[in-house]
Order: sequence, then C-alpha cells, then structure tokens
Amino acid sequence: MTRDQLDGTPTPDGQSPNRQTLEWHEGDMPYSQEFGDHFYCREDGRLECGHVFLAGNGLPERWRRPGTFRIGELGFGTGLNFCETWRQWKEAPFEGANLHFVSFERFPMRAPEIDRALSRWPEIEAERLALYAQWPDYPEGRIDIDFAGGLRLTVICGPALQGISDFSEVFDAWYLDGFAPKRNPDMWSVDLMRLAYEKTVEGGTFATYAAAGFVRRNLQAAGFTVERRPGFGSKREMLGGVKSTSRVAE
Repeated sequence: MTRDQLDGTPTPDGQSPNRQTLEWHEGDMPYSQEFGDHFYCREDGRLECGHVFLAGNGLPERWRRPGTFRIGELGFGTGLNFCETWRQWKEAPFEGANLHFVSFERFPMRAPEIDRALSRWPEIEAERLALYAQWPDYPEGRIDIDFAGGLRLTVICGPALQGISDFSEVFDAWYLDGFAPKRNPDMWSVDLMRLAYEKTVEGGTFATYAAAGFVRRNLQAAGFTVERRPGFGSKREMLGGVKSTSRVAE
C-alpha cells in the first residue's frame, strides 16, 4: 500500500488505524465529521497560529535562551501549528537553544492528509515536505522525530488525559487547540486543564483561540491566571494566561 491510498487499510498487525472521517472543503481544508468542525480557521489558519499561539505565549522571544524550551499542544491535527512554529524557530536562531514540540492527538492524520491540508500555504512548504517525509505510514503510540537545528517533535497518540499524565517532563508554554469547546468539551475539561497546570513550569504560559465561559472558568479553577485578549480576524476574543505561585488553585 502506498501513502497515497487513504482507505483505512489495517496495519500489518491487523489493527485498523484510529482515524477520523474527513471531508475536504474548498479543495484542501479538512473537516471532521465526528466533531463537526474544521481543523483551522477559514480566514487563515497559519496567521491565526502566529497571533494566538506564538504571540499569545510571547514567542519567539521566550525561547531565545540556552537549554530546551518545551511546547505542549492539545491537538496536533494537520500539524499546522508545528510547521508555523518551526518556521519561526528557524527565523530566530539562538546558540545553545533547543525546542521540543510535544503534541497530544487522539486521532492522528495520515501523511497524505497532512500534506494535502498544509499545501495551501507556500510559506511553510519546506516544513510541510520535511514532516511528510518522516511521518509514519500508520501513526500510533509515541512518535519522535528529530529535525535539524535543535528541533524535536513528539506526538503522543491517544486520549490527552492519559498522555499528559504519563509524560515525565514539564512545559514552558501550551497551545490549547482542540476542536471548538461546544463540539469537543472533553478537551477543555477542568481535569485536563488541572493536569496541564501541574505539568507547567512556574511562569509558564498558555494561549487558546477559545473564549467560552466554561473554558475560562476551568482554566482559572486549575490555577492559571487568565485574561481575555483580542482574537484573530473576526473572532472578538481569545484567552491567554500564566502559571504563578501567587495564584492559588480553587
């Protein structure tokens, strides 16, 4: 079987891949039938990533220091956030700095699907092609890929709550990027937000496009200091915040 076949053929051990049912809108925009939502905003997902997740976490300025800066992401999806982060990482090199991008994804996409979804952005063509070349044919379990320039990608396939619980290291920044809260409430639960808080360094941050009231309350209950910020494009608000010992979890 080649990578261009997307029929859900079982893996060599007889297990079917754990995949979503996709529709393709406007040619190359993936839409999840299970969650009833697109994988990124229809205005421009790449620019939204820069506004919400990178700028929202004070990046790239914060990773310009020696050592490893670790980003945690809820929902790898198409890999768009990773590729745009990688692009900006290459534009802001710092000697002795390393970046570890760790994403938790229950339904990993196949390589041809990722390639198709990201092909609309020529700005990340190099990153898209490199990711496609090294992405496994049947993504499952823990995926670790080392790229040039001090960048490491880890994608942990399965429920986020279990994946984060089992992950031994802590994070400097979070990209909270599940499907819309009303369509995927488990990804925004207070239990998951509390676990993310526990796995965050002191002074670590989060950013999310979501601004729903229950998401804000769950983040506050977890212990984060939360603030509303201007959203991207037509979206009025987003949320960002920080972990601080001055904030006592409710």
